[in-house]
Amino acid sequence: MSRRKTERLLNLVICLLATRRPLSAEQIRHAVPGYDPENDEAFQRMFERDKTELREIGIPIEVHRDPWEDDPGYRIVRQAYELPEITLEPDEAAVIGLAAQVWQRASLAEAASGALIKLQAAGAPADLADSPLEVRVDTRDPAFPALWEAVRDRRAVTFAYRSAGSESVLTRVVEPWGVVSRGGRWYAVGHDRDRNAPRVFRLSRITGPVSPVGRPGAVTVPEGVDLRSMVGFQEAPNERIALIKVRQGTCAGLRHAARAVRTGQGEWDEAEVTFADPERLAGWIASLGPDAEVIDPPDAREAVIRRLKGAFQTAGDPNCER
Repeated sequence: MSRRKTERLLNLVICLLATRRPLSAEQIRHAVPGYDPENDEAFQRMFERDKTELREIGIPIEVHRDPWEDDPGYRIVRQAYELPEITLEPDEAAVIGLAAQVWQRASLAEAASGALIKLQAAGAPADLADSPLEVRVDTRDPAFPALWEAVRDRRAVTFAYRSAGSESVLTRVVEPWGVVSRGGRWYAVGHDRDRNAPRVFRLSRITGPVSPVGRPGAVTVPEGVDLRSMVGFQEAPNERIALIKVRQGTCAGLRHAARAVRTGQGEWDEAEVTFADPERLAGWIASLGPDAEVIDPPDAREAVIRRLKGAFQTAGDPNCER
């Protein structure tokens, strides 16, 4: 939606909320900025579209017909527009607070914080996020936000995907049904159009951007589908050991997670870290910058190099938002 249209719709809502009596279309035309004061036909088309859009998002515009007036009047009754008082039981508040903690760790912190502020402004408990329960969710996978939005919008997506145990990358077109966390990893579950069958995709194996395909609302989730069960049926990956050079005095988290750390030559130590997914390991090691370097196995080392090259290219792109 354009900025001009957004401002016009907002001005229309404010105008219809503020009036104590219904306003005719002609009165609205002169009171709300953005309507054409000269072209009657253009104004009528725009006004009808605006009323329809506001009603579709749940804003109740009432129409009043006065027998003494030729034209109908419009207004928004404040009691119908405002939300009722929100009351939450302690267990409900705990669940919402727990969900907010999840999204704050899932690159959706701004939306989660905004939702909490709105609930608190509406009278909900102020300590929603202060829960005795603690969650730890790692969603550093770049594909997560786009897939989450696609599931929300019921929209198909396309992305490049590297299969397990293979270096080949294939383009997939998927109708996503949900995004599920299992064992600290995130998976997208949906219908693979190319294979015409349900499939599960690990987010850490998605390379490049996730792009929407078609219109929102085109994806239908089958009734009774059990996303967690589908993810649970995937074979557990075989764990391997990565040999990593670690600069002395750095990377305390990696050292703590390593199964063994040996003093190496010069300013470097050697750490042995267990891993199952090279891409996931690469995201971790690349975030440590020059203080860690994968020596072995080759596929994990190449995965880190790809991550660093991608970050370098993005940093050099003048069109990239920072």
